[in-house]
This record gives sequence, C-alpha cells and structure tokens, in this order.
Amino acid sequence: MDVIGVVGEFNPFHWGHYDHFRLSRERLGPETPIVCVMSGDFVQRGAPAVFDKHARAEAAAKCGADLVFELPLPWCVSSAEHFALGAVGLLDSLGVVTHLSFGSETGDLAPLTALALAAAEPENIEKIKMRMGEGMSFAAAREMVLDETLGAEARLLETPNNVLGVEYLKALFRLESSMVPMTTVRTGTRHDGDSDGPKRSAKQLRSMMEAGEDIAAYMPPEARSMPAEQTAAGHGPVTMAALEEAILSRLRMLDAEDFAALPDATEGLGNRLYKAVGTEPSVAAVLSAVKTKRYPLSRLRRMLMCAALGVRSDTGGEKPGYARLLASTERGRALLKSVDAVPVITKPAAARTLPEADRKIFELTAKARDFYVLGYETREARVGGTDWKTTPATLK
Repeated sequence: MDVIGVVGEFNPFHWGHYDHFRLSRERLGPETPIVCVMSGDFVQRGAPAVFDKHARAEAAAKCGADLVFELPLPWCVSSAEHFALGAVGLLDSLGVVTHLSFGSETGDLAPLTALALAAAEPENIEKIKMRMGEGMSFAAAREMVLDETLGAEARLLETPNNVLGVEYLKALFRLESSMVPMTTVRTGTRHDGDSDGPKRSAKQLRSMMEAGEDIAAYMPPEARSMPAEQTAAGHGPVTMAALEEAILSRLRMLDAEDFAALPDATEGLGNRLYKAVGTEPSVAAVLSAVKTKRYPLSRLRRMLMCAALGVRSDTGGEKPGYARLLASTERGRALLKSVDAVPVITKPAAARTLPEADRKIFELTAKARDFYVLGYETREARVGGTDWKTTPATLK
C-alpha cells in the first residue's frame, strides 16, 4: 500500500497545504493515507508557532492528514538541513511511508535532484566553506558554487520551497531511504508573499492576525473554526512580542559558555550574541547589533531561541528516536498498527520509558511548551505541565 509522507509547520494551515494534500493524492489515489511530521510549538524561522501544536495538528487532520507526528524541539529550531534530516528521518523510521511529497516553486523533481546531488558532493562542500571563509553567507556561497557546477539551475535555490526540497532530497540520500520523492507545484501566493486573493501565505495570515483581523475566510472550511476557538480560549495568536520579556530574562541569566555551546555558534558568533543580550533592550535590537551580510536574521533568531529553550549543538542527533502522535483519523489509526520500527508515543507518560537520550529530548520539548504558553493572552491559560497531560486529537 502506498503511503504519502509530508513535512510541514502548518503555521497556520492554509489553502497551499490543502492543495498539496489534494495534488499528492491525485497521483497515488484518493484513499492514500497521508502521514505528516509537523513542527511543535516553535518553528524553523526561530519563533513561536502562532497557535499551539495540538490545535495545528488537529486542523491538519481535519483537512486531510491521517497521522500527524511532532518533530521534537531540537530539529524544529535548526537549520534547513538539520530540520529536513530530522523530519525525513522520522518519516523513514516509521517504516510505512512509501513516498515523500513536498511542494516546490518549480514542481520539477529532476533539477532539484541534480542540485541535491551536487550540493552533497564533498568537493562542492569544501568550495562552499571556502567562499564562506571569504565572508559570504551560506546561501550565497552555495548558489555561487552550484552555478559553477550546474549553471542556471542553481537559481532555483533563490526560492524557499525549492531550497527545502533540495534538503529533503539530500536527507533521503544520506539516510539511504527507500521513500520515493515526489514534488507538487506550490499553489497560491509565493512563500511569505502577499496577495489580495483568497489564497494567502502563512506569513500574511500571521500578520493579519497580529493586526486583529479575522483570517477564517482565507483558510480551508474544515480549519476555519480553529483560530477563533484558540483566540477565545486565550491561547493565541502567540507572537515573539508576547514572549519577548520571557526570552530576554532567560537569555540574561546565561553565561558566555552557554552561548558558545549553541548550534551554529562558530567564529565567535556565540560571544557576540552574549554581549548583545547583556546590553540591548529588545530582541530586535539584539539581532540588529549582531546581524551582518554573512549571518541572516533567521540563523540569529534560531540561535537566540535555542539559547532560551536550552538547545545546544550536541542536543539530539541525526534523527528523532521516537514518534509522538498529535492527531489521527480512523484510517490513520489503522495504519498505525503497522508501525513497529520506532516507539510511538500516544500517552505522554509512556515517554518516561524511552531510552535516556530520547526521554531527555521529550522532556526538553515539554519544557519548551511550558515556555510557549507564557505567550498566551489569558494569564489563567499559562498553565505548566500540559504537555504531559494532552493526548492526541482523535478524528473519524
């Protein structure tokens, strides 16, 4: 039986995600199960998710996903390469997913595969490092080196979904996975772009919510009630601004050694962040003080979030060692019976029986949720310990 694997953040779930599910099933059959690995309460751009992981997972299940698993914290707030490796590795570990489907701007698997193979060549990796040593950012260095190898195809890396697609393919190669890659053309507004039409990007929807606007009309019907329900409960939208004091207070309690141990804290970057945190009055000011052409804001935001949440360069590994279920459908639960290659956590208390390294990852992810809820608008909703009490959403 074919099973489609999808990686996403669903922050929030929108028409582009809905269309991706639909287009993927058009290729393999309308009854093909979809298994998702989704970022938890913090996302890859180094920020809190607009709504919590349980609400977003349930919305995805209502809109076509059959199983939604959580990507543990260390991979959520990591580079695109490590994010992809962890997510693809988790899908592969389930042992039931036959196809990995991802959206891209090109919709053509061949050039993305060529880019992934070229990017993984040791010679090209060394050339990229050399260019970075000359002061270029990783993205610019990679595009320059791959342009020398492949020519115009390297320009596909100028768009974010193509970049992630290349990282998913690299992960498949590295893991020697049997999952078959497939890509669909990303529909609607470009990633992080603006539109006046019914299909809005996730960034545009988040901006609308921050401005107090209702986004229900721009979401698939099955997911439209979620934002209003979460807002009414005082559970969001959660923003960096809502968490800023908590973040800064946490960061100012850390030592220089803590910043030096962060992921990507190379060439003294950790020390520069440490000094900025000690003097600057806001997260934006910290980022502005440290940012250069070589270090994009996304990398710096991830480092700050890792520092606040206790993620170090040695936290985690290549891929997660367990799969926590957040939401399921009846079809998904039938498929779940075939998963036996990796521990599946449906009741949080079962995480206490995991091997020590995996248990610590679960505990760290649960602590991150306790931090996340401090961004809730309603003070009474900022209850700690909820990650140990919340079970998966169960849909028909």
